[in-house]
Amino acid sequence: MSSSSSSSSSSSRYDKEIAAAKKAASLSARLCQKVQKALVQSDVQSKSDKSPVTIADYGSQALVSLFLNLELSSESFSLVAEEDSGDLRKDGAQETLKRITDLINETLSADGSYTIQLSEEGVLAAIDSGKSEGGPSGRHWVLDPLMELKGEFLRGDQYAIALALLDEGKVVLGVLACPNLPLTSICNLDGQSSEGQIGCLFSAVIGCGTEMQSLDGSPPTKIQVSSIENPAEAAFFESFEAAHSMHDLSSSIAEKLGVHAPQLELTVRQNMVLLPEEMVLYIYASRIKVTERRYGIMQLVVLLSQKPEV
Repeated sequence: MSSSSSSSSSSSRYDKEIAAAKKAASLSARLCQKVQKALVQSDVQSKSDKSPVTIADYGSQALVSLFLNLELSSESFSLVAEEDSGDLRKDGAQETLKRITDLINETLSADGSYTIQLSEEGVLAAIDSGKSEGGPSGRHWVLDPLMELKGEFLRGDQYAIALALLDEGKVVLGVLACPNLPLTSICNLDGQSSEGQIGCLFSAVIGCGTEMQSLDGSPPTKIQVSSIENPAEAAFFESFEAAHSMHDLSSSIAEKLGVHAPQLELTVRQNMVLLPEEMVLYIYASRIKVTERRYGIMQLVVLLSQKPEV
């Protein structure tokens, strides 16, 4: 991909929805940043399936659910998300729930868009708003409130908040907030380097191309797929983890395409947040069973790499 100095966005029927999605993901990113800076052992709770879930995970989902409901109150609301409030309703989870509630209210207060304070029960209800089953008809938001792998969030590494909208079974818009991703290779609209800036937001609406901006709310910059057409000149990225990639198949595809560049193996989270100038060719042969939520998030990545319709 490459960046452009143009910041104009094509108007679409989803203008209201993409604005709400960008704001919701940005708010969640702020909450996650705050949690990551002040991690303590009690921030990690064990779910029944033994996978780690953090205060940021619950708080992110609750914030996205709440903000989309507030901004799009005139529309029917369906959210397919990762968490539910079951573990937070159990004995011994009161302190965790209180911390989530406090963080959400602090984030809302600092933003100032709404003068609202959630109760603990309100937080639980917001989390449970993500229990929709989705489906091929109607509109459904799809959310991964905190995309990270093997403790990357706890170590202070890369993670992302991914949100997409399906309309009649088709992904029509999406955002990817990457709080720890540097903007060192992106130029601002005034031509000045963004050296030192951390945190960016990718957004896309079907037929309108893709934009990138810093999480501080600066004007967006258009980005697009690299102009390289010869696979022999392309970079080759692949997940190094066997559980997330079929290396033999990837190598076979690369050979048939004539790719000569050495293979660069990345973590899943690095795959999601490659800087635009670096990502030219990426082969990801997944063994993961595609649930509706994962389908939406995977298709969001495809949407973010689209070219605008002429």
